[in-house]
Amino acid sequence: MGLIRSHKPLISSASRVRILMVGPVGAGKSSFFNSINSIFTGHVTSKAMSGSAGTSLTVQFRSYPVNDGREGKPLPFVLCDTMGLEEQSGAGLDIEDISSILQGHIPDRYKFNPAAPFQPDEQKSSRLVSLQEKIHCVVYVIDATKISLMSEKLEEKLSAIRRKVNYIGIAQIVLMTKVDEACPFVEEDLENVYFSSYIKTKVQEVSSRLGVPVSCVLPVKNYSQELELELNCDVLLLTALQQMLRFADDYFDDIHPVEDKPV
Repeated sequence: MGLIRSHKPLISSASRVRILMVGPVGAGKSSFFNSINSIFTGHVTSKAMSGSAGTSLTVQFRSYPVNDGREGKPLPFVLCDTMGLEEQSGAGLDIEDISSILQGHIPDRYKFNPAAPFQPDEQKSSRLVSLQEKIHCVVYVIDATKISLMSEKLEEKLSAIRRKVNYIGIAQIVLMTKVDEACPFVEEDLENVYFSSYIKTKVQEVSSRLGVPVSCVLPVKNYSQELELELNCDVLLLTALQQMLRFADDYFDDIHPVEDKPV
């Protein structure tokens, strides 16, 4: 927590790291924000709407800053939540909307329309978007219990998004959620997550299906039914967040020359 609190983005023109969460409906995007917010608040919170409905509960683009405690100052990152991806075309988040989000064109609380992608205002889109408004790290949120059930269409959508993100050069991470539900050994004790051969095979499966290195697939358990915080749960969540901040710094390092960085 101390390292996250004291984190400063590698370049001075970005005061906070903007992290975009993308993934299928019900994978745990909103729950990840709620879980991180809970850790820094000191008790379980539910600020973002989350649940297990068949269609996306998130219908707006939301930028969620996290404060260090209820009255504390903002932490150096913002978690951006999107509508869930759905298999069929014309449903869920439109891939064209992803491009607009990455480039910083979509405003907070913009309501998605699955039938028509975002059309930027010509006057506004002609202005230069600052680095602070853009996305610095993309996180694919995948449910560990549904990896093998992922349809070809959904996999194609994720691949198309990855190609866009790769083209821009933004850092990418996969968050593998619900590891406790996927493996009874882990459900028994969350510390078993790195000793579970089943979770290891799931990490490798995500890696090959999404085309990301195994080291970029991070297993976590979001808070969902707990009433109190649990240390082992916090450790996995904070480790994942710390990696996101580090990956964002790799992105900053790549796009800006040395002279732009604070001494």
